Amino acid sequence: MSELIDSFLEDPDYDEATSIVLHISESDHDNFKRLDQFLNEKMKDQSRSFIKALFEKGLITFYGEGSEGKKLELKKMPPAGSSIQIIIPPPRPADAAPENIPLEILYEDEHLVFINKPQGMVVHPAPGNYTGTLVNAILYHCKDIKGVGDQKRPGIVHRLDKGTSGVMIVAKDQKTHEGLVNLFSTHDIERRYECLVMGTKMLASGKLESTIGRHPHNRLKMAANVRGGKNAITFWKVLAHYDKMTHMEMTLETGRTHQIRVHLTDLLKHPILCDPLYGHPAEHLQRLGPEFKALLKDVEHPFLHAKVLGLVHPITGEKLRFEAKPPAIFTEVIELAKSVMEKK
Repeated sequence: MSELIDSFLEDPDYDEATSIVLHISESDHDNFKRLDQFLNEKMKDQSRSFIKALFEKGLITFYGEGSEGKKLELKKMPPAGSSIQIIIPPPRPADAAPENIPLEILYEDEHLVFINKPQGMVVHPAPGNYTGTLVNAILYHCKDIKGVGDQKRPGIVHRLDKGTSGVMIVAKDQKTHEGLVNLFSTHDIERRYECLVMGTKMLASGKLESTIGRHPHNRLKMAANVRGGKNAITFWKVLAHYDKMTHMEMTLETGRTHQIRVHLTDLLKHPILCDPLYGHPAEHLQRLGPEFKALLKDVEHPFLHAKVLGLVHPITGEKLRFEAKPPAIFTEVIELAKSVMEKK
């Protein structure tokens, strides 16, 4: 089990991990003298050793407002009225099965394939998403790809969050996989995104730079300028201002987990529209008004789209650059924003 936790921390599947929040009541505080006793009672489906390993790896923390800087102790019960969060890594799924899922192919040769990943598609199988993933689709589309790179993620060299649409590349053989991994690790690629963010008070363009690491109090999130973080650089350009909303283009110089979402929220203070992890979608829709609320009532994902991916082909040396249009709902929101502006 400790091996599973270490694997998760090295390559965290934040979208697929389970988050449990426990609130400490007066009776809990009276009935339990130690936190480990409380956790063992509340998490009976987990072993004592696994719970201890989660704690030692920093996956059990105080949660909520006022939790900053507070540290838990297994031998001591937290005060009544406080809350704690437990992050449980997803179990390793069995080998993915090929599925005949339609893919929008932007380019393909014998070595690699560029696709436009739809919003809502998970990249690789995980709890709650064992089927219908990009890996399932790729295994069907590319019959000989199994065993290329990671067994869990054949051919995959980078990922987009479940809610992020846009251009991805998949390797079809091991040599290409190794070449692409090197390009991504040295950042010798062009990656441009577009997004809709809440607010309008920013310059026309700029540079965002910080370290990015795991959030100290919410282990599902990343945060800027935290201890142990890695350097992250993002450039932004305003494409259009609307009432209470801005259409932006973001260019990545590095590629950290949730980099754009963190930089926009923590540094620029303009969260992405409908981002459930770094923003507050209900508040966003309340601010935008009833027309947006009606249009976006069923939207669960942030408005972030990987528009451009460009690189040098690791085998042929050819320069490749592909662009994909954002999902229809993205365009519908922009059209509605224009309409609202015209009425004022």
